Amino acid sequence: MKMNVSPLVAVLAASLMAAGASQADGTAPAGVERLSGSADIDAVEARLREALDERDLRLVEMMDHAANAANVDLELPATRLFLFGNPEVGTPMMQCQGSVALDLPQKMLIRQDGDQVHIEWNDPHYLAERHGLDECELQLDNVADVLSEVATEALGQ
Repeated sequence: MKMNVSPLVAVLAASLMAAGASQADGTAPAGVERLSGSADIDAVEARLREALDERDLRLVEMMDHAANAANVDLELPATRLFLFGNPEVGTPMMQCQGSVALDLPQKMLIRQDGDQVHIEWNDPHYLAERHGLDECELQLDNVADVLSEVATEALGQ
């Protein structure tokens, strides 16, 4: 079923897409980790799925934002969001502060940006700061290391 898009919705969607684009200086926004390379995005996706499987990180969902944009006659470069996690790691974070459930399960974004593919994810230390998890004994360094390893493997580096 095709949906009609009001001009206001189209403007809001375009604004959100622009906000999600790289910052003018090419750096990631605060709290976002990024690796970039010239790999094929489909190959990056395949390696990301393998890296998650190898670590028993359950893929909950993959959202294809470009396909969703195309469904409403808008264009977006290849942009795929992966939601994944391990309840043994995420649950203690949510037990510490329930609001962290807004940012869990973990997310990793792969997106085409010209001839580059970016892999981006939330820094778990940033999430801890955002949600006030400093009083809890959490393995944030381990989580950060695993996310970095997954992204590095996915990018083929």
